[in-house]
Amino acid sequence: MVTGILVTGLLAAPAQAQSRTGTSPGPDAPIGTVARTVGDARFEPGPCPKTPEPVEALDGARCGTLTVPENRAGASGRTIRLGVAIVPAATGKPTSDPIVWLAGGPGDDAVGEAKMAIDGGLNRDRDVIFMSQRGTYSADPDLLCPEIDEFNARSVGLEYDAPSTGRLHVEATKACREKLAGRGIDLSAYNDTESAADYEDLRKALGIDKWNLYGISYGTHLALVYMRLHPEGLRSVGIDGILPPSKAGSASTWSSARQGFDGLFKACAAQPACNKRYPNLSATFDRLVRDLEAKPVTTTVTVPGSDKPVKVVLDGGALVNWMTSATHVAPQVPAALDELAHGRPQRIAQQWAGGKLSPQAMGRVAHGLVYGVFCSEWTPYESEDAALRAGRAAFPSFPRSVQAQAPQLAFLHPDCDAWNVPAAAPSIRDATRGDIPTLALSGGFDSQTGADNGPYVARTLDNAKVVTVPYEPHVVFATSKCAQEIAVSFFDDPAAPKTECLKSLKAPEFEIGPS
Repeated sequence: MVTGILVTGLLAAPAQAQSRTGTSPGPDAPIGTVARTVGDARFEPGPCPKTPEPVEALDGARCGTLTVPENRAGASGRTIRLGVAIVPAATGKPTSDPIVWLAGGPGDDAVGEAKMAIDGGLNRDRDVIFMSQRGTYSADPDLLCPEIDEFNARSVGLEYDAPSTGRLHVEATKACREKLAGRGIDLSAYNDTESAADYEDLRKALGIDKWNLYGISYGTHLALVYMRLHPEGLRSVGIDGILPPSKAGSASTWSSARQGFDGLFKACAAQPACNKRYPNLSATFDRLVRDLEAKPVTTTVTVPGSDKPVKVVLDGGALVNWMTSATHVAPQVPAALDELAHGRPQRIAQQWAGGKLSPQAMGRVAHGLVYGVFCSEWTPYESEDAALRAGRAAFPSFPRSVQAQAPQLAFLHPDCDAWNVPAAAPSIRDATRGDIPTLALSGGFDSQTGADNGPYVARTLDNAKVVTVPYEPHVVFATSKCAQEIAVSFFDDPAAPKTECLKSLKAPEFEIGPS
């Protein structure tokens, strides 16, 4: 899913690093120090990809550029350039099969997620490779859309799911499309099929026989497509915060929200202090959604980094979408909902606005890739009323206006009508099958890609290990030392990841406000 409003800062910590490539590599030279052309793709060692801020994890990285066709099915001859950064293994003698990090989003730049991967220890015994997926921040061309970022910032002062907000949403999407198309970019070429081919070209151009994948959030969607289309170069695959292409779309977000919310509500109910202070938290949340949709609350807050007051409108749709990302700050949620129920909306309003107005939310997401994926692979295969039906099933007490706009994907069909790219081949919705060793990781509080997606993908993967890390939100590698240990041990021995740490995990201690 597109990275949640509160997750933006968590996942974005990019960098500007210098290349450390050698000048005369020998036959056993480190990966990424040799220029090579394979077919239509060419890798050239060179400077590290551009990034918004420095990231220490990229110091000492070996870097370069992969040049590939923009559209492998077209005859334009146009090429694109993708930035590559290879962080060396911490050990002096790395194994020959590196790990490739597939970023979230769609639209996030993998190079900017290097800190998360390296802080989690992925490079203990292996080089870790980060490539800017086509269209992302350090790719050329990039498909950034400040028009959409600016609309998202303005939208905190609008009713979330009002038709008038939808019209402004589509206007921003149209402005983005016209600008990118005016630059000569083939918008139909920014999708999982082409991106998977880019990564396969990188593997061959780097001279790697087998490698491993670790995908987070939307990166799991890309990983599953890659596994289906290019299985021959894969030793093992880790997927974390799972988004299966075969069921991706509006409907699945409602099921995920239900699972994540219920996980948090049950954890509060199981904690005597939380249950006593905030009884029936699920019922309180449902009532707030209904009440706010009928009568939105308007308040003014300031957000971190700015003294300028920001007007915030909280209606039912805004509260649902805040909650979808607020599982990342789970200990605060019961108190924040109670404050809202007693006429104090400031905490929720500040978090809702802060995520959309933060520097990490501006000029970094490749919305052209977002719509390239959603509008060719999702909306052609899911009706517009699928969100409404799924919303009714998951949250029958919610107002229809809330149910009609899927969490994280409001106004998706009208946006895709404006984006106007061809549907992907129906096979894009096929389940991935095979026996590649796979670690399917989920969080018990994940309200963006529900934990039931782990068993779902494992049905057709003969060699999959399914692990749910309790009490954790979307992308467990980012927040859980236990998840990091499991992932690193999986790459050591894909047949036997070490999961003993799960036994000692406890629910977070929820904040208890004054009565």
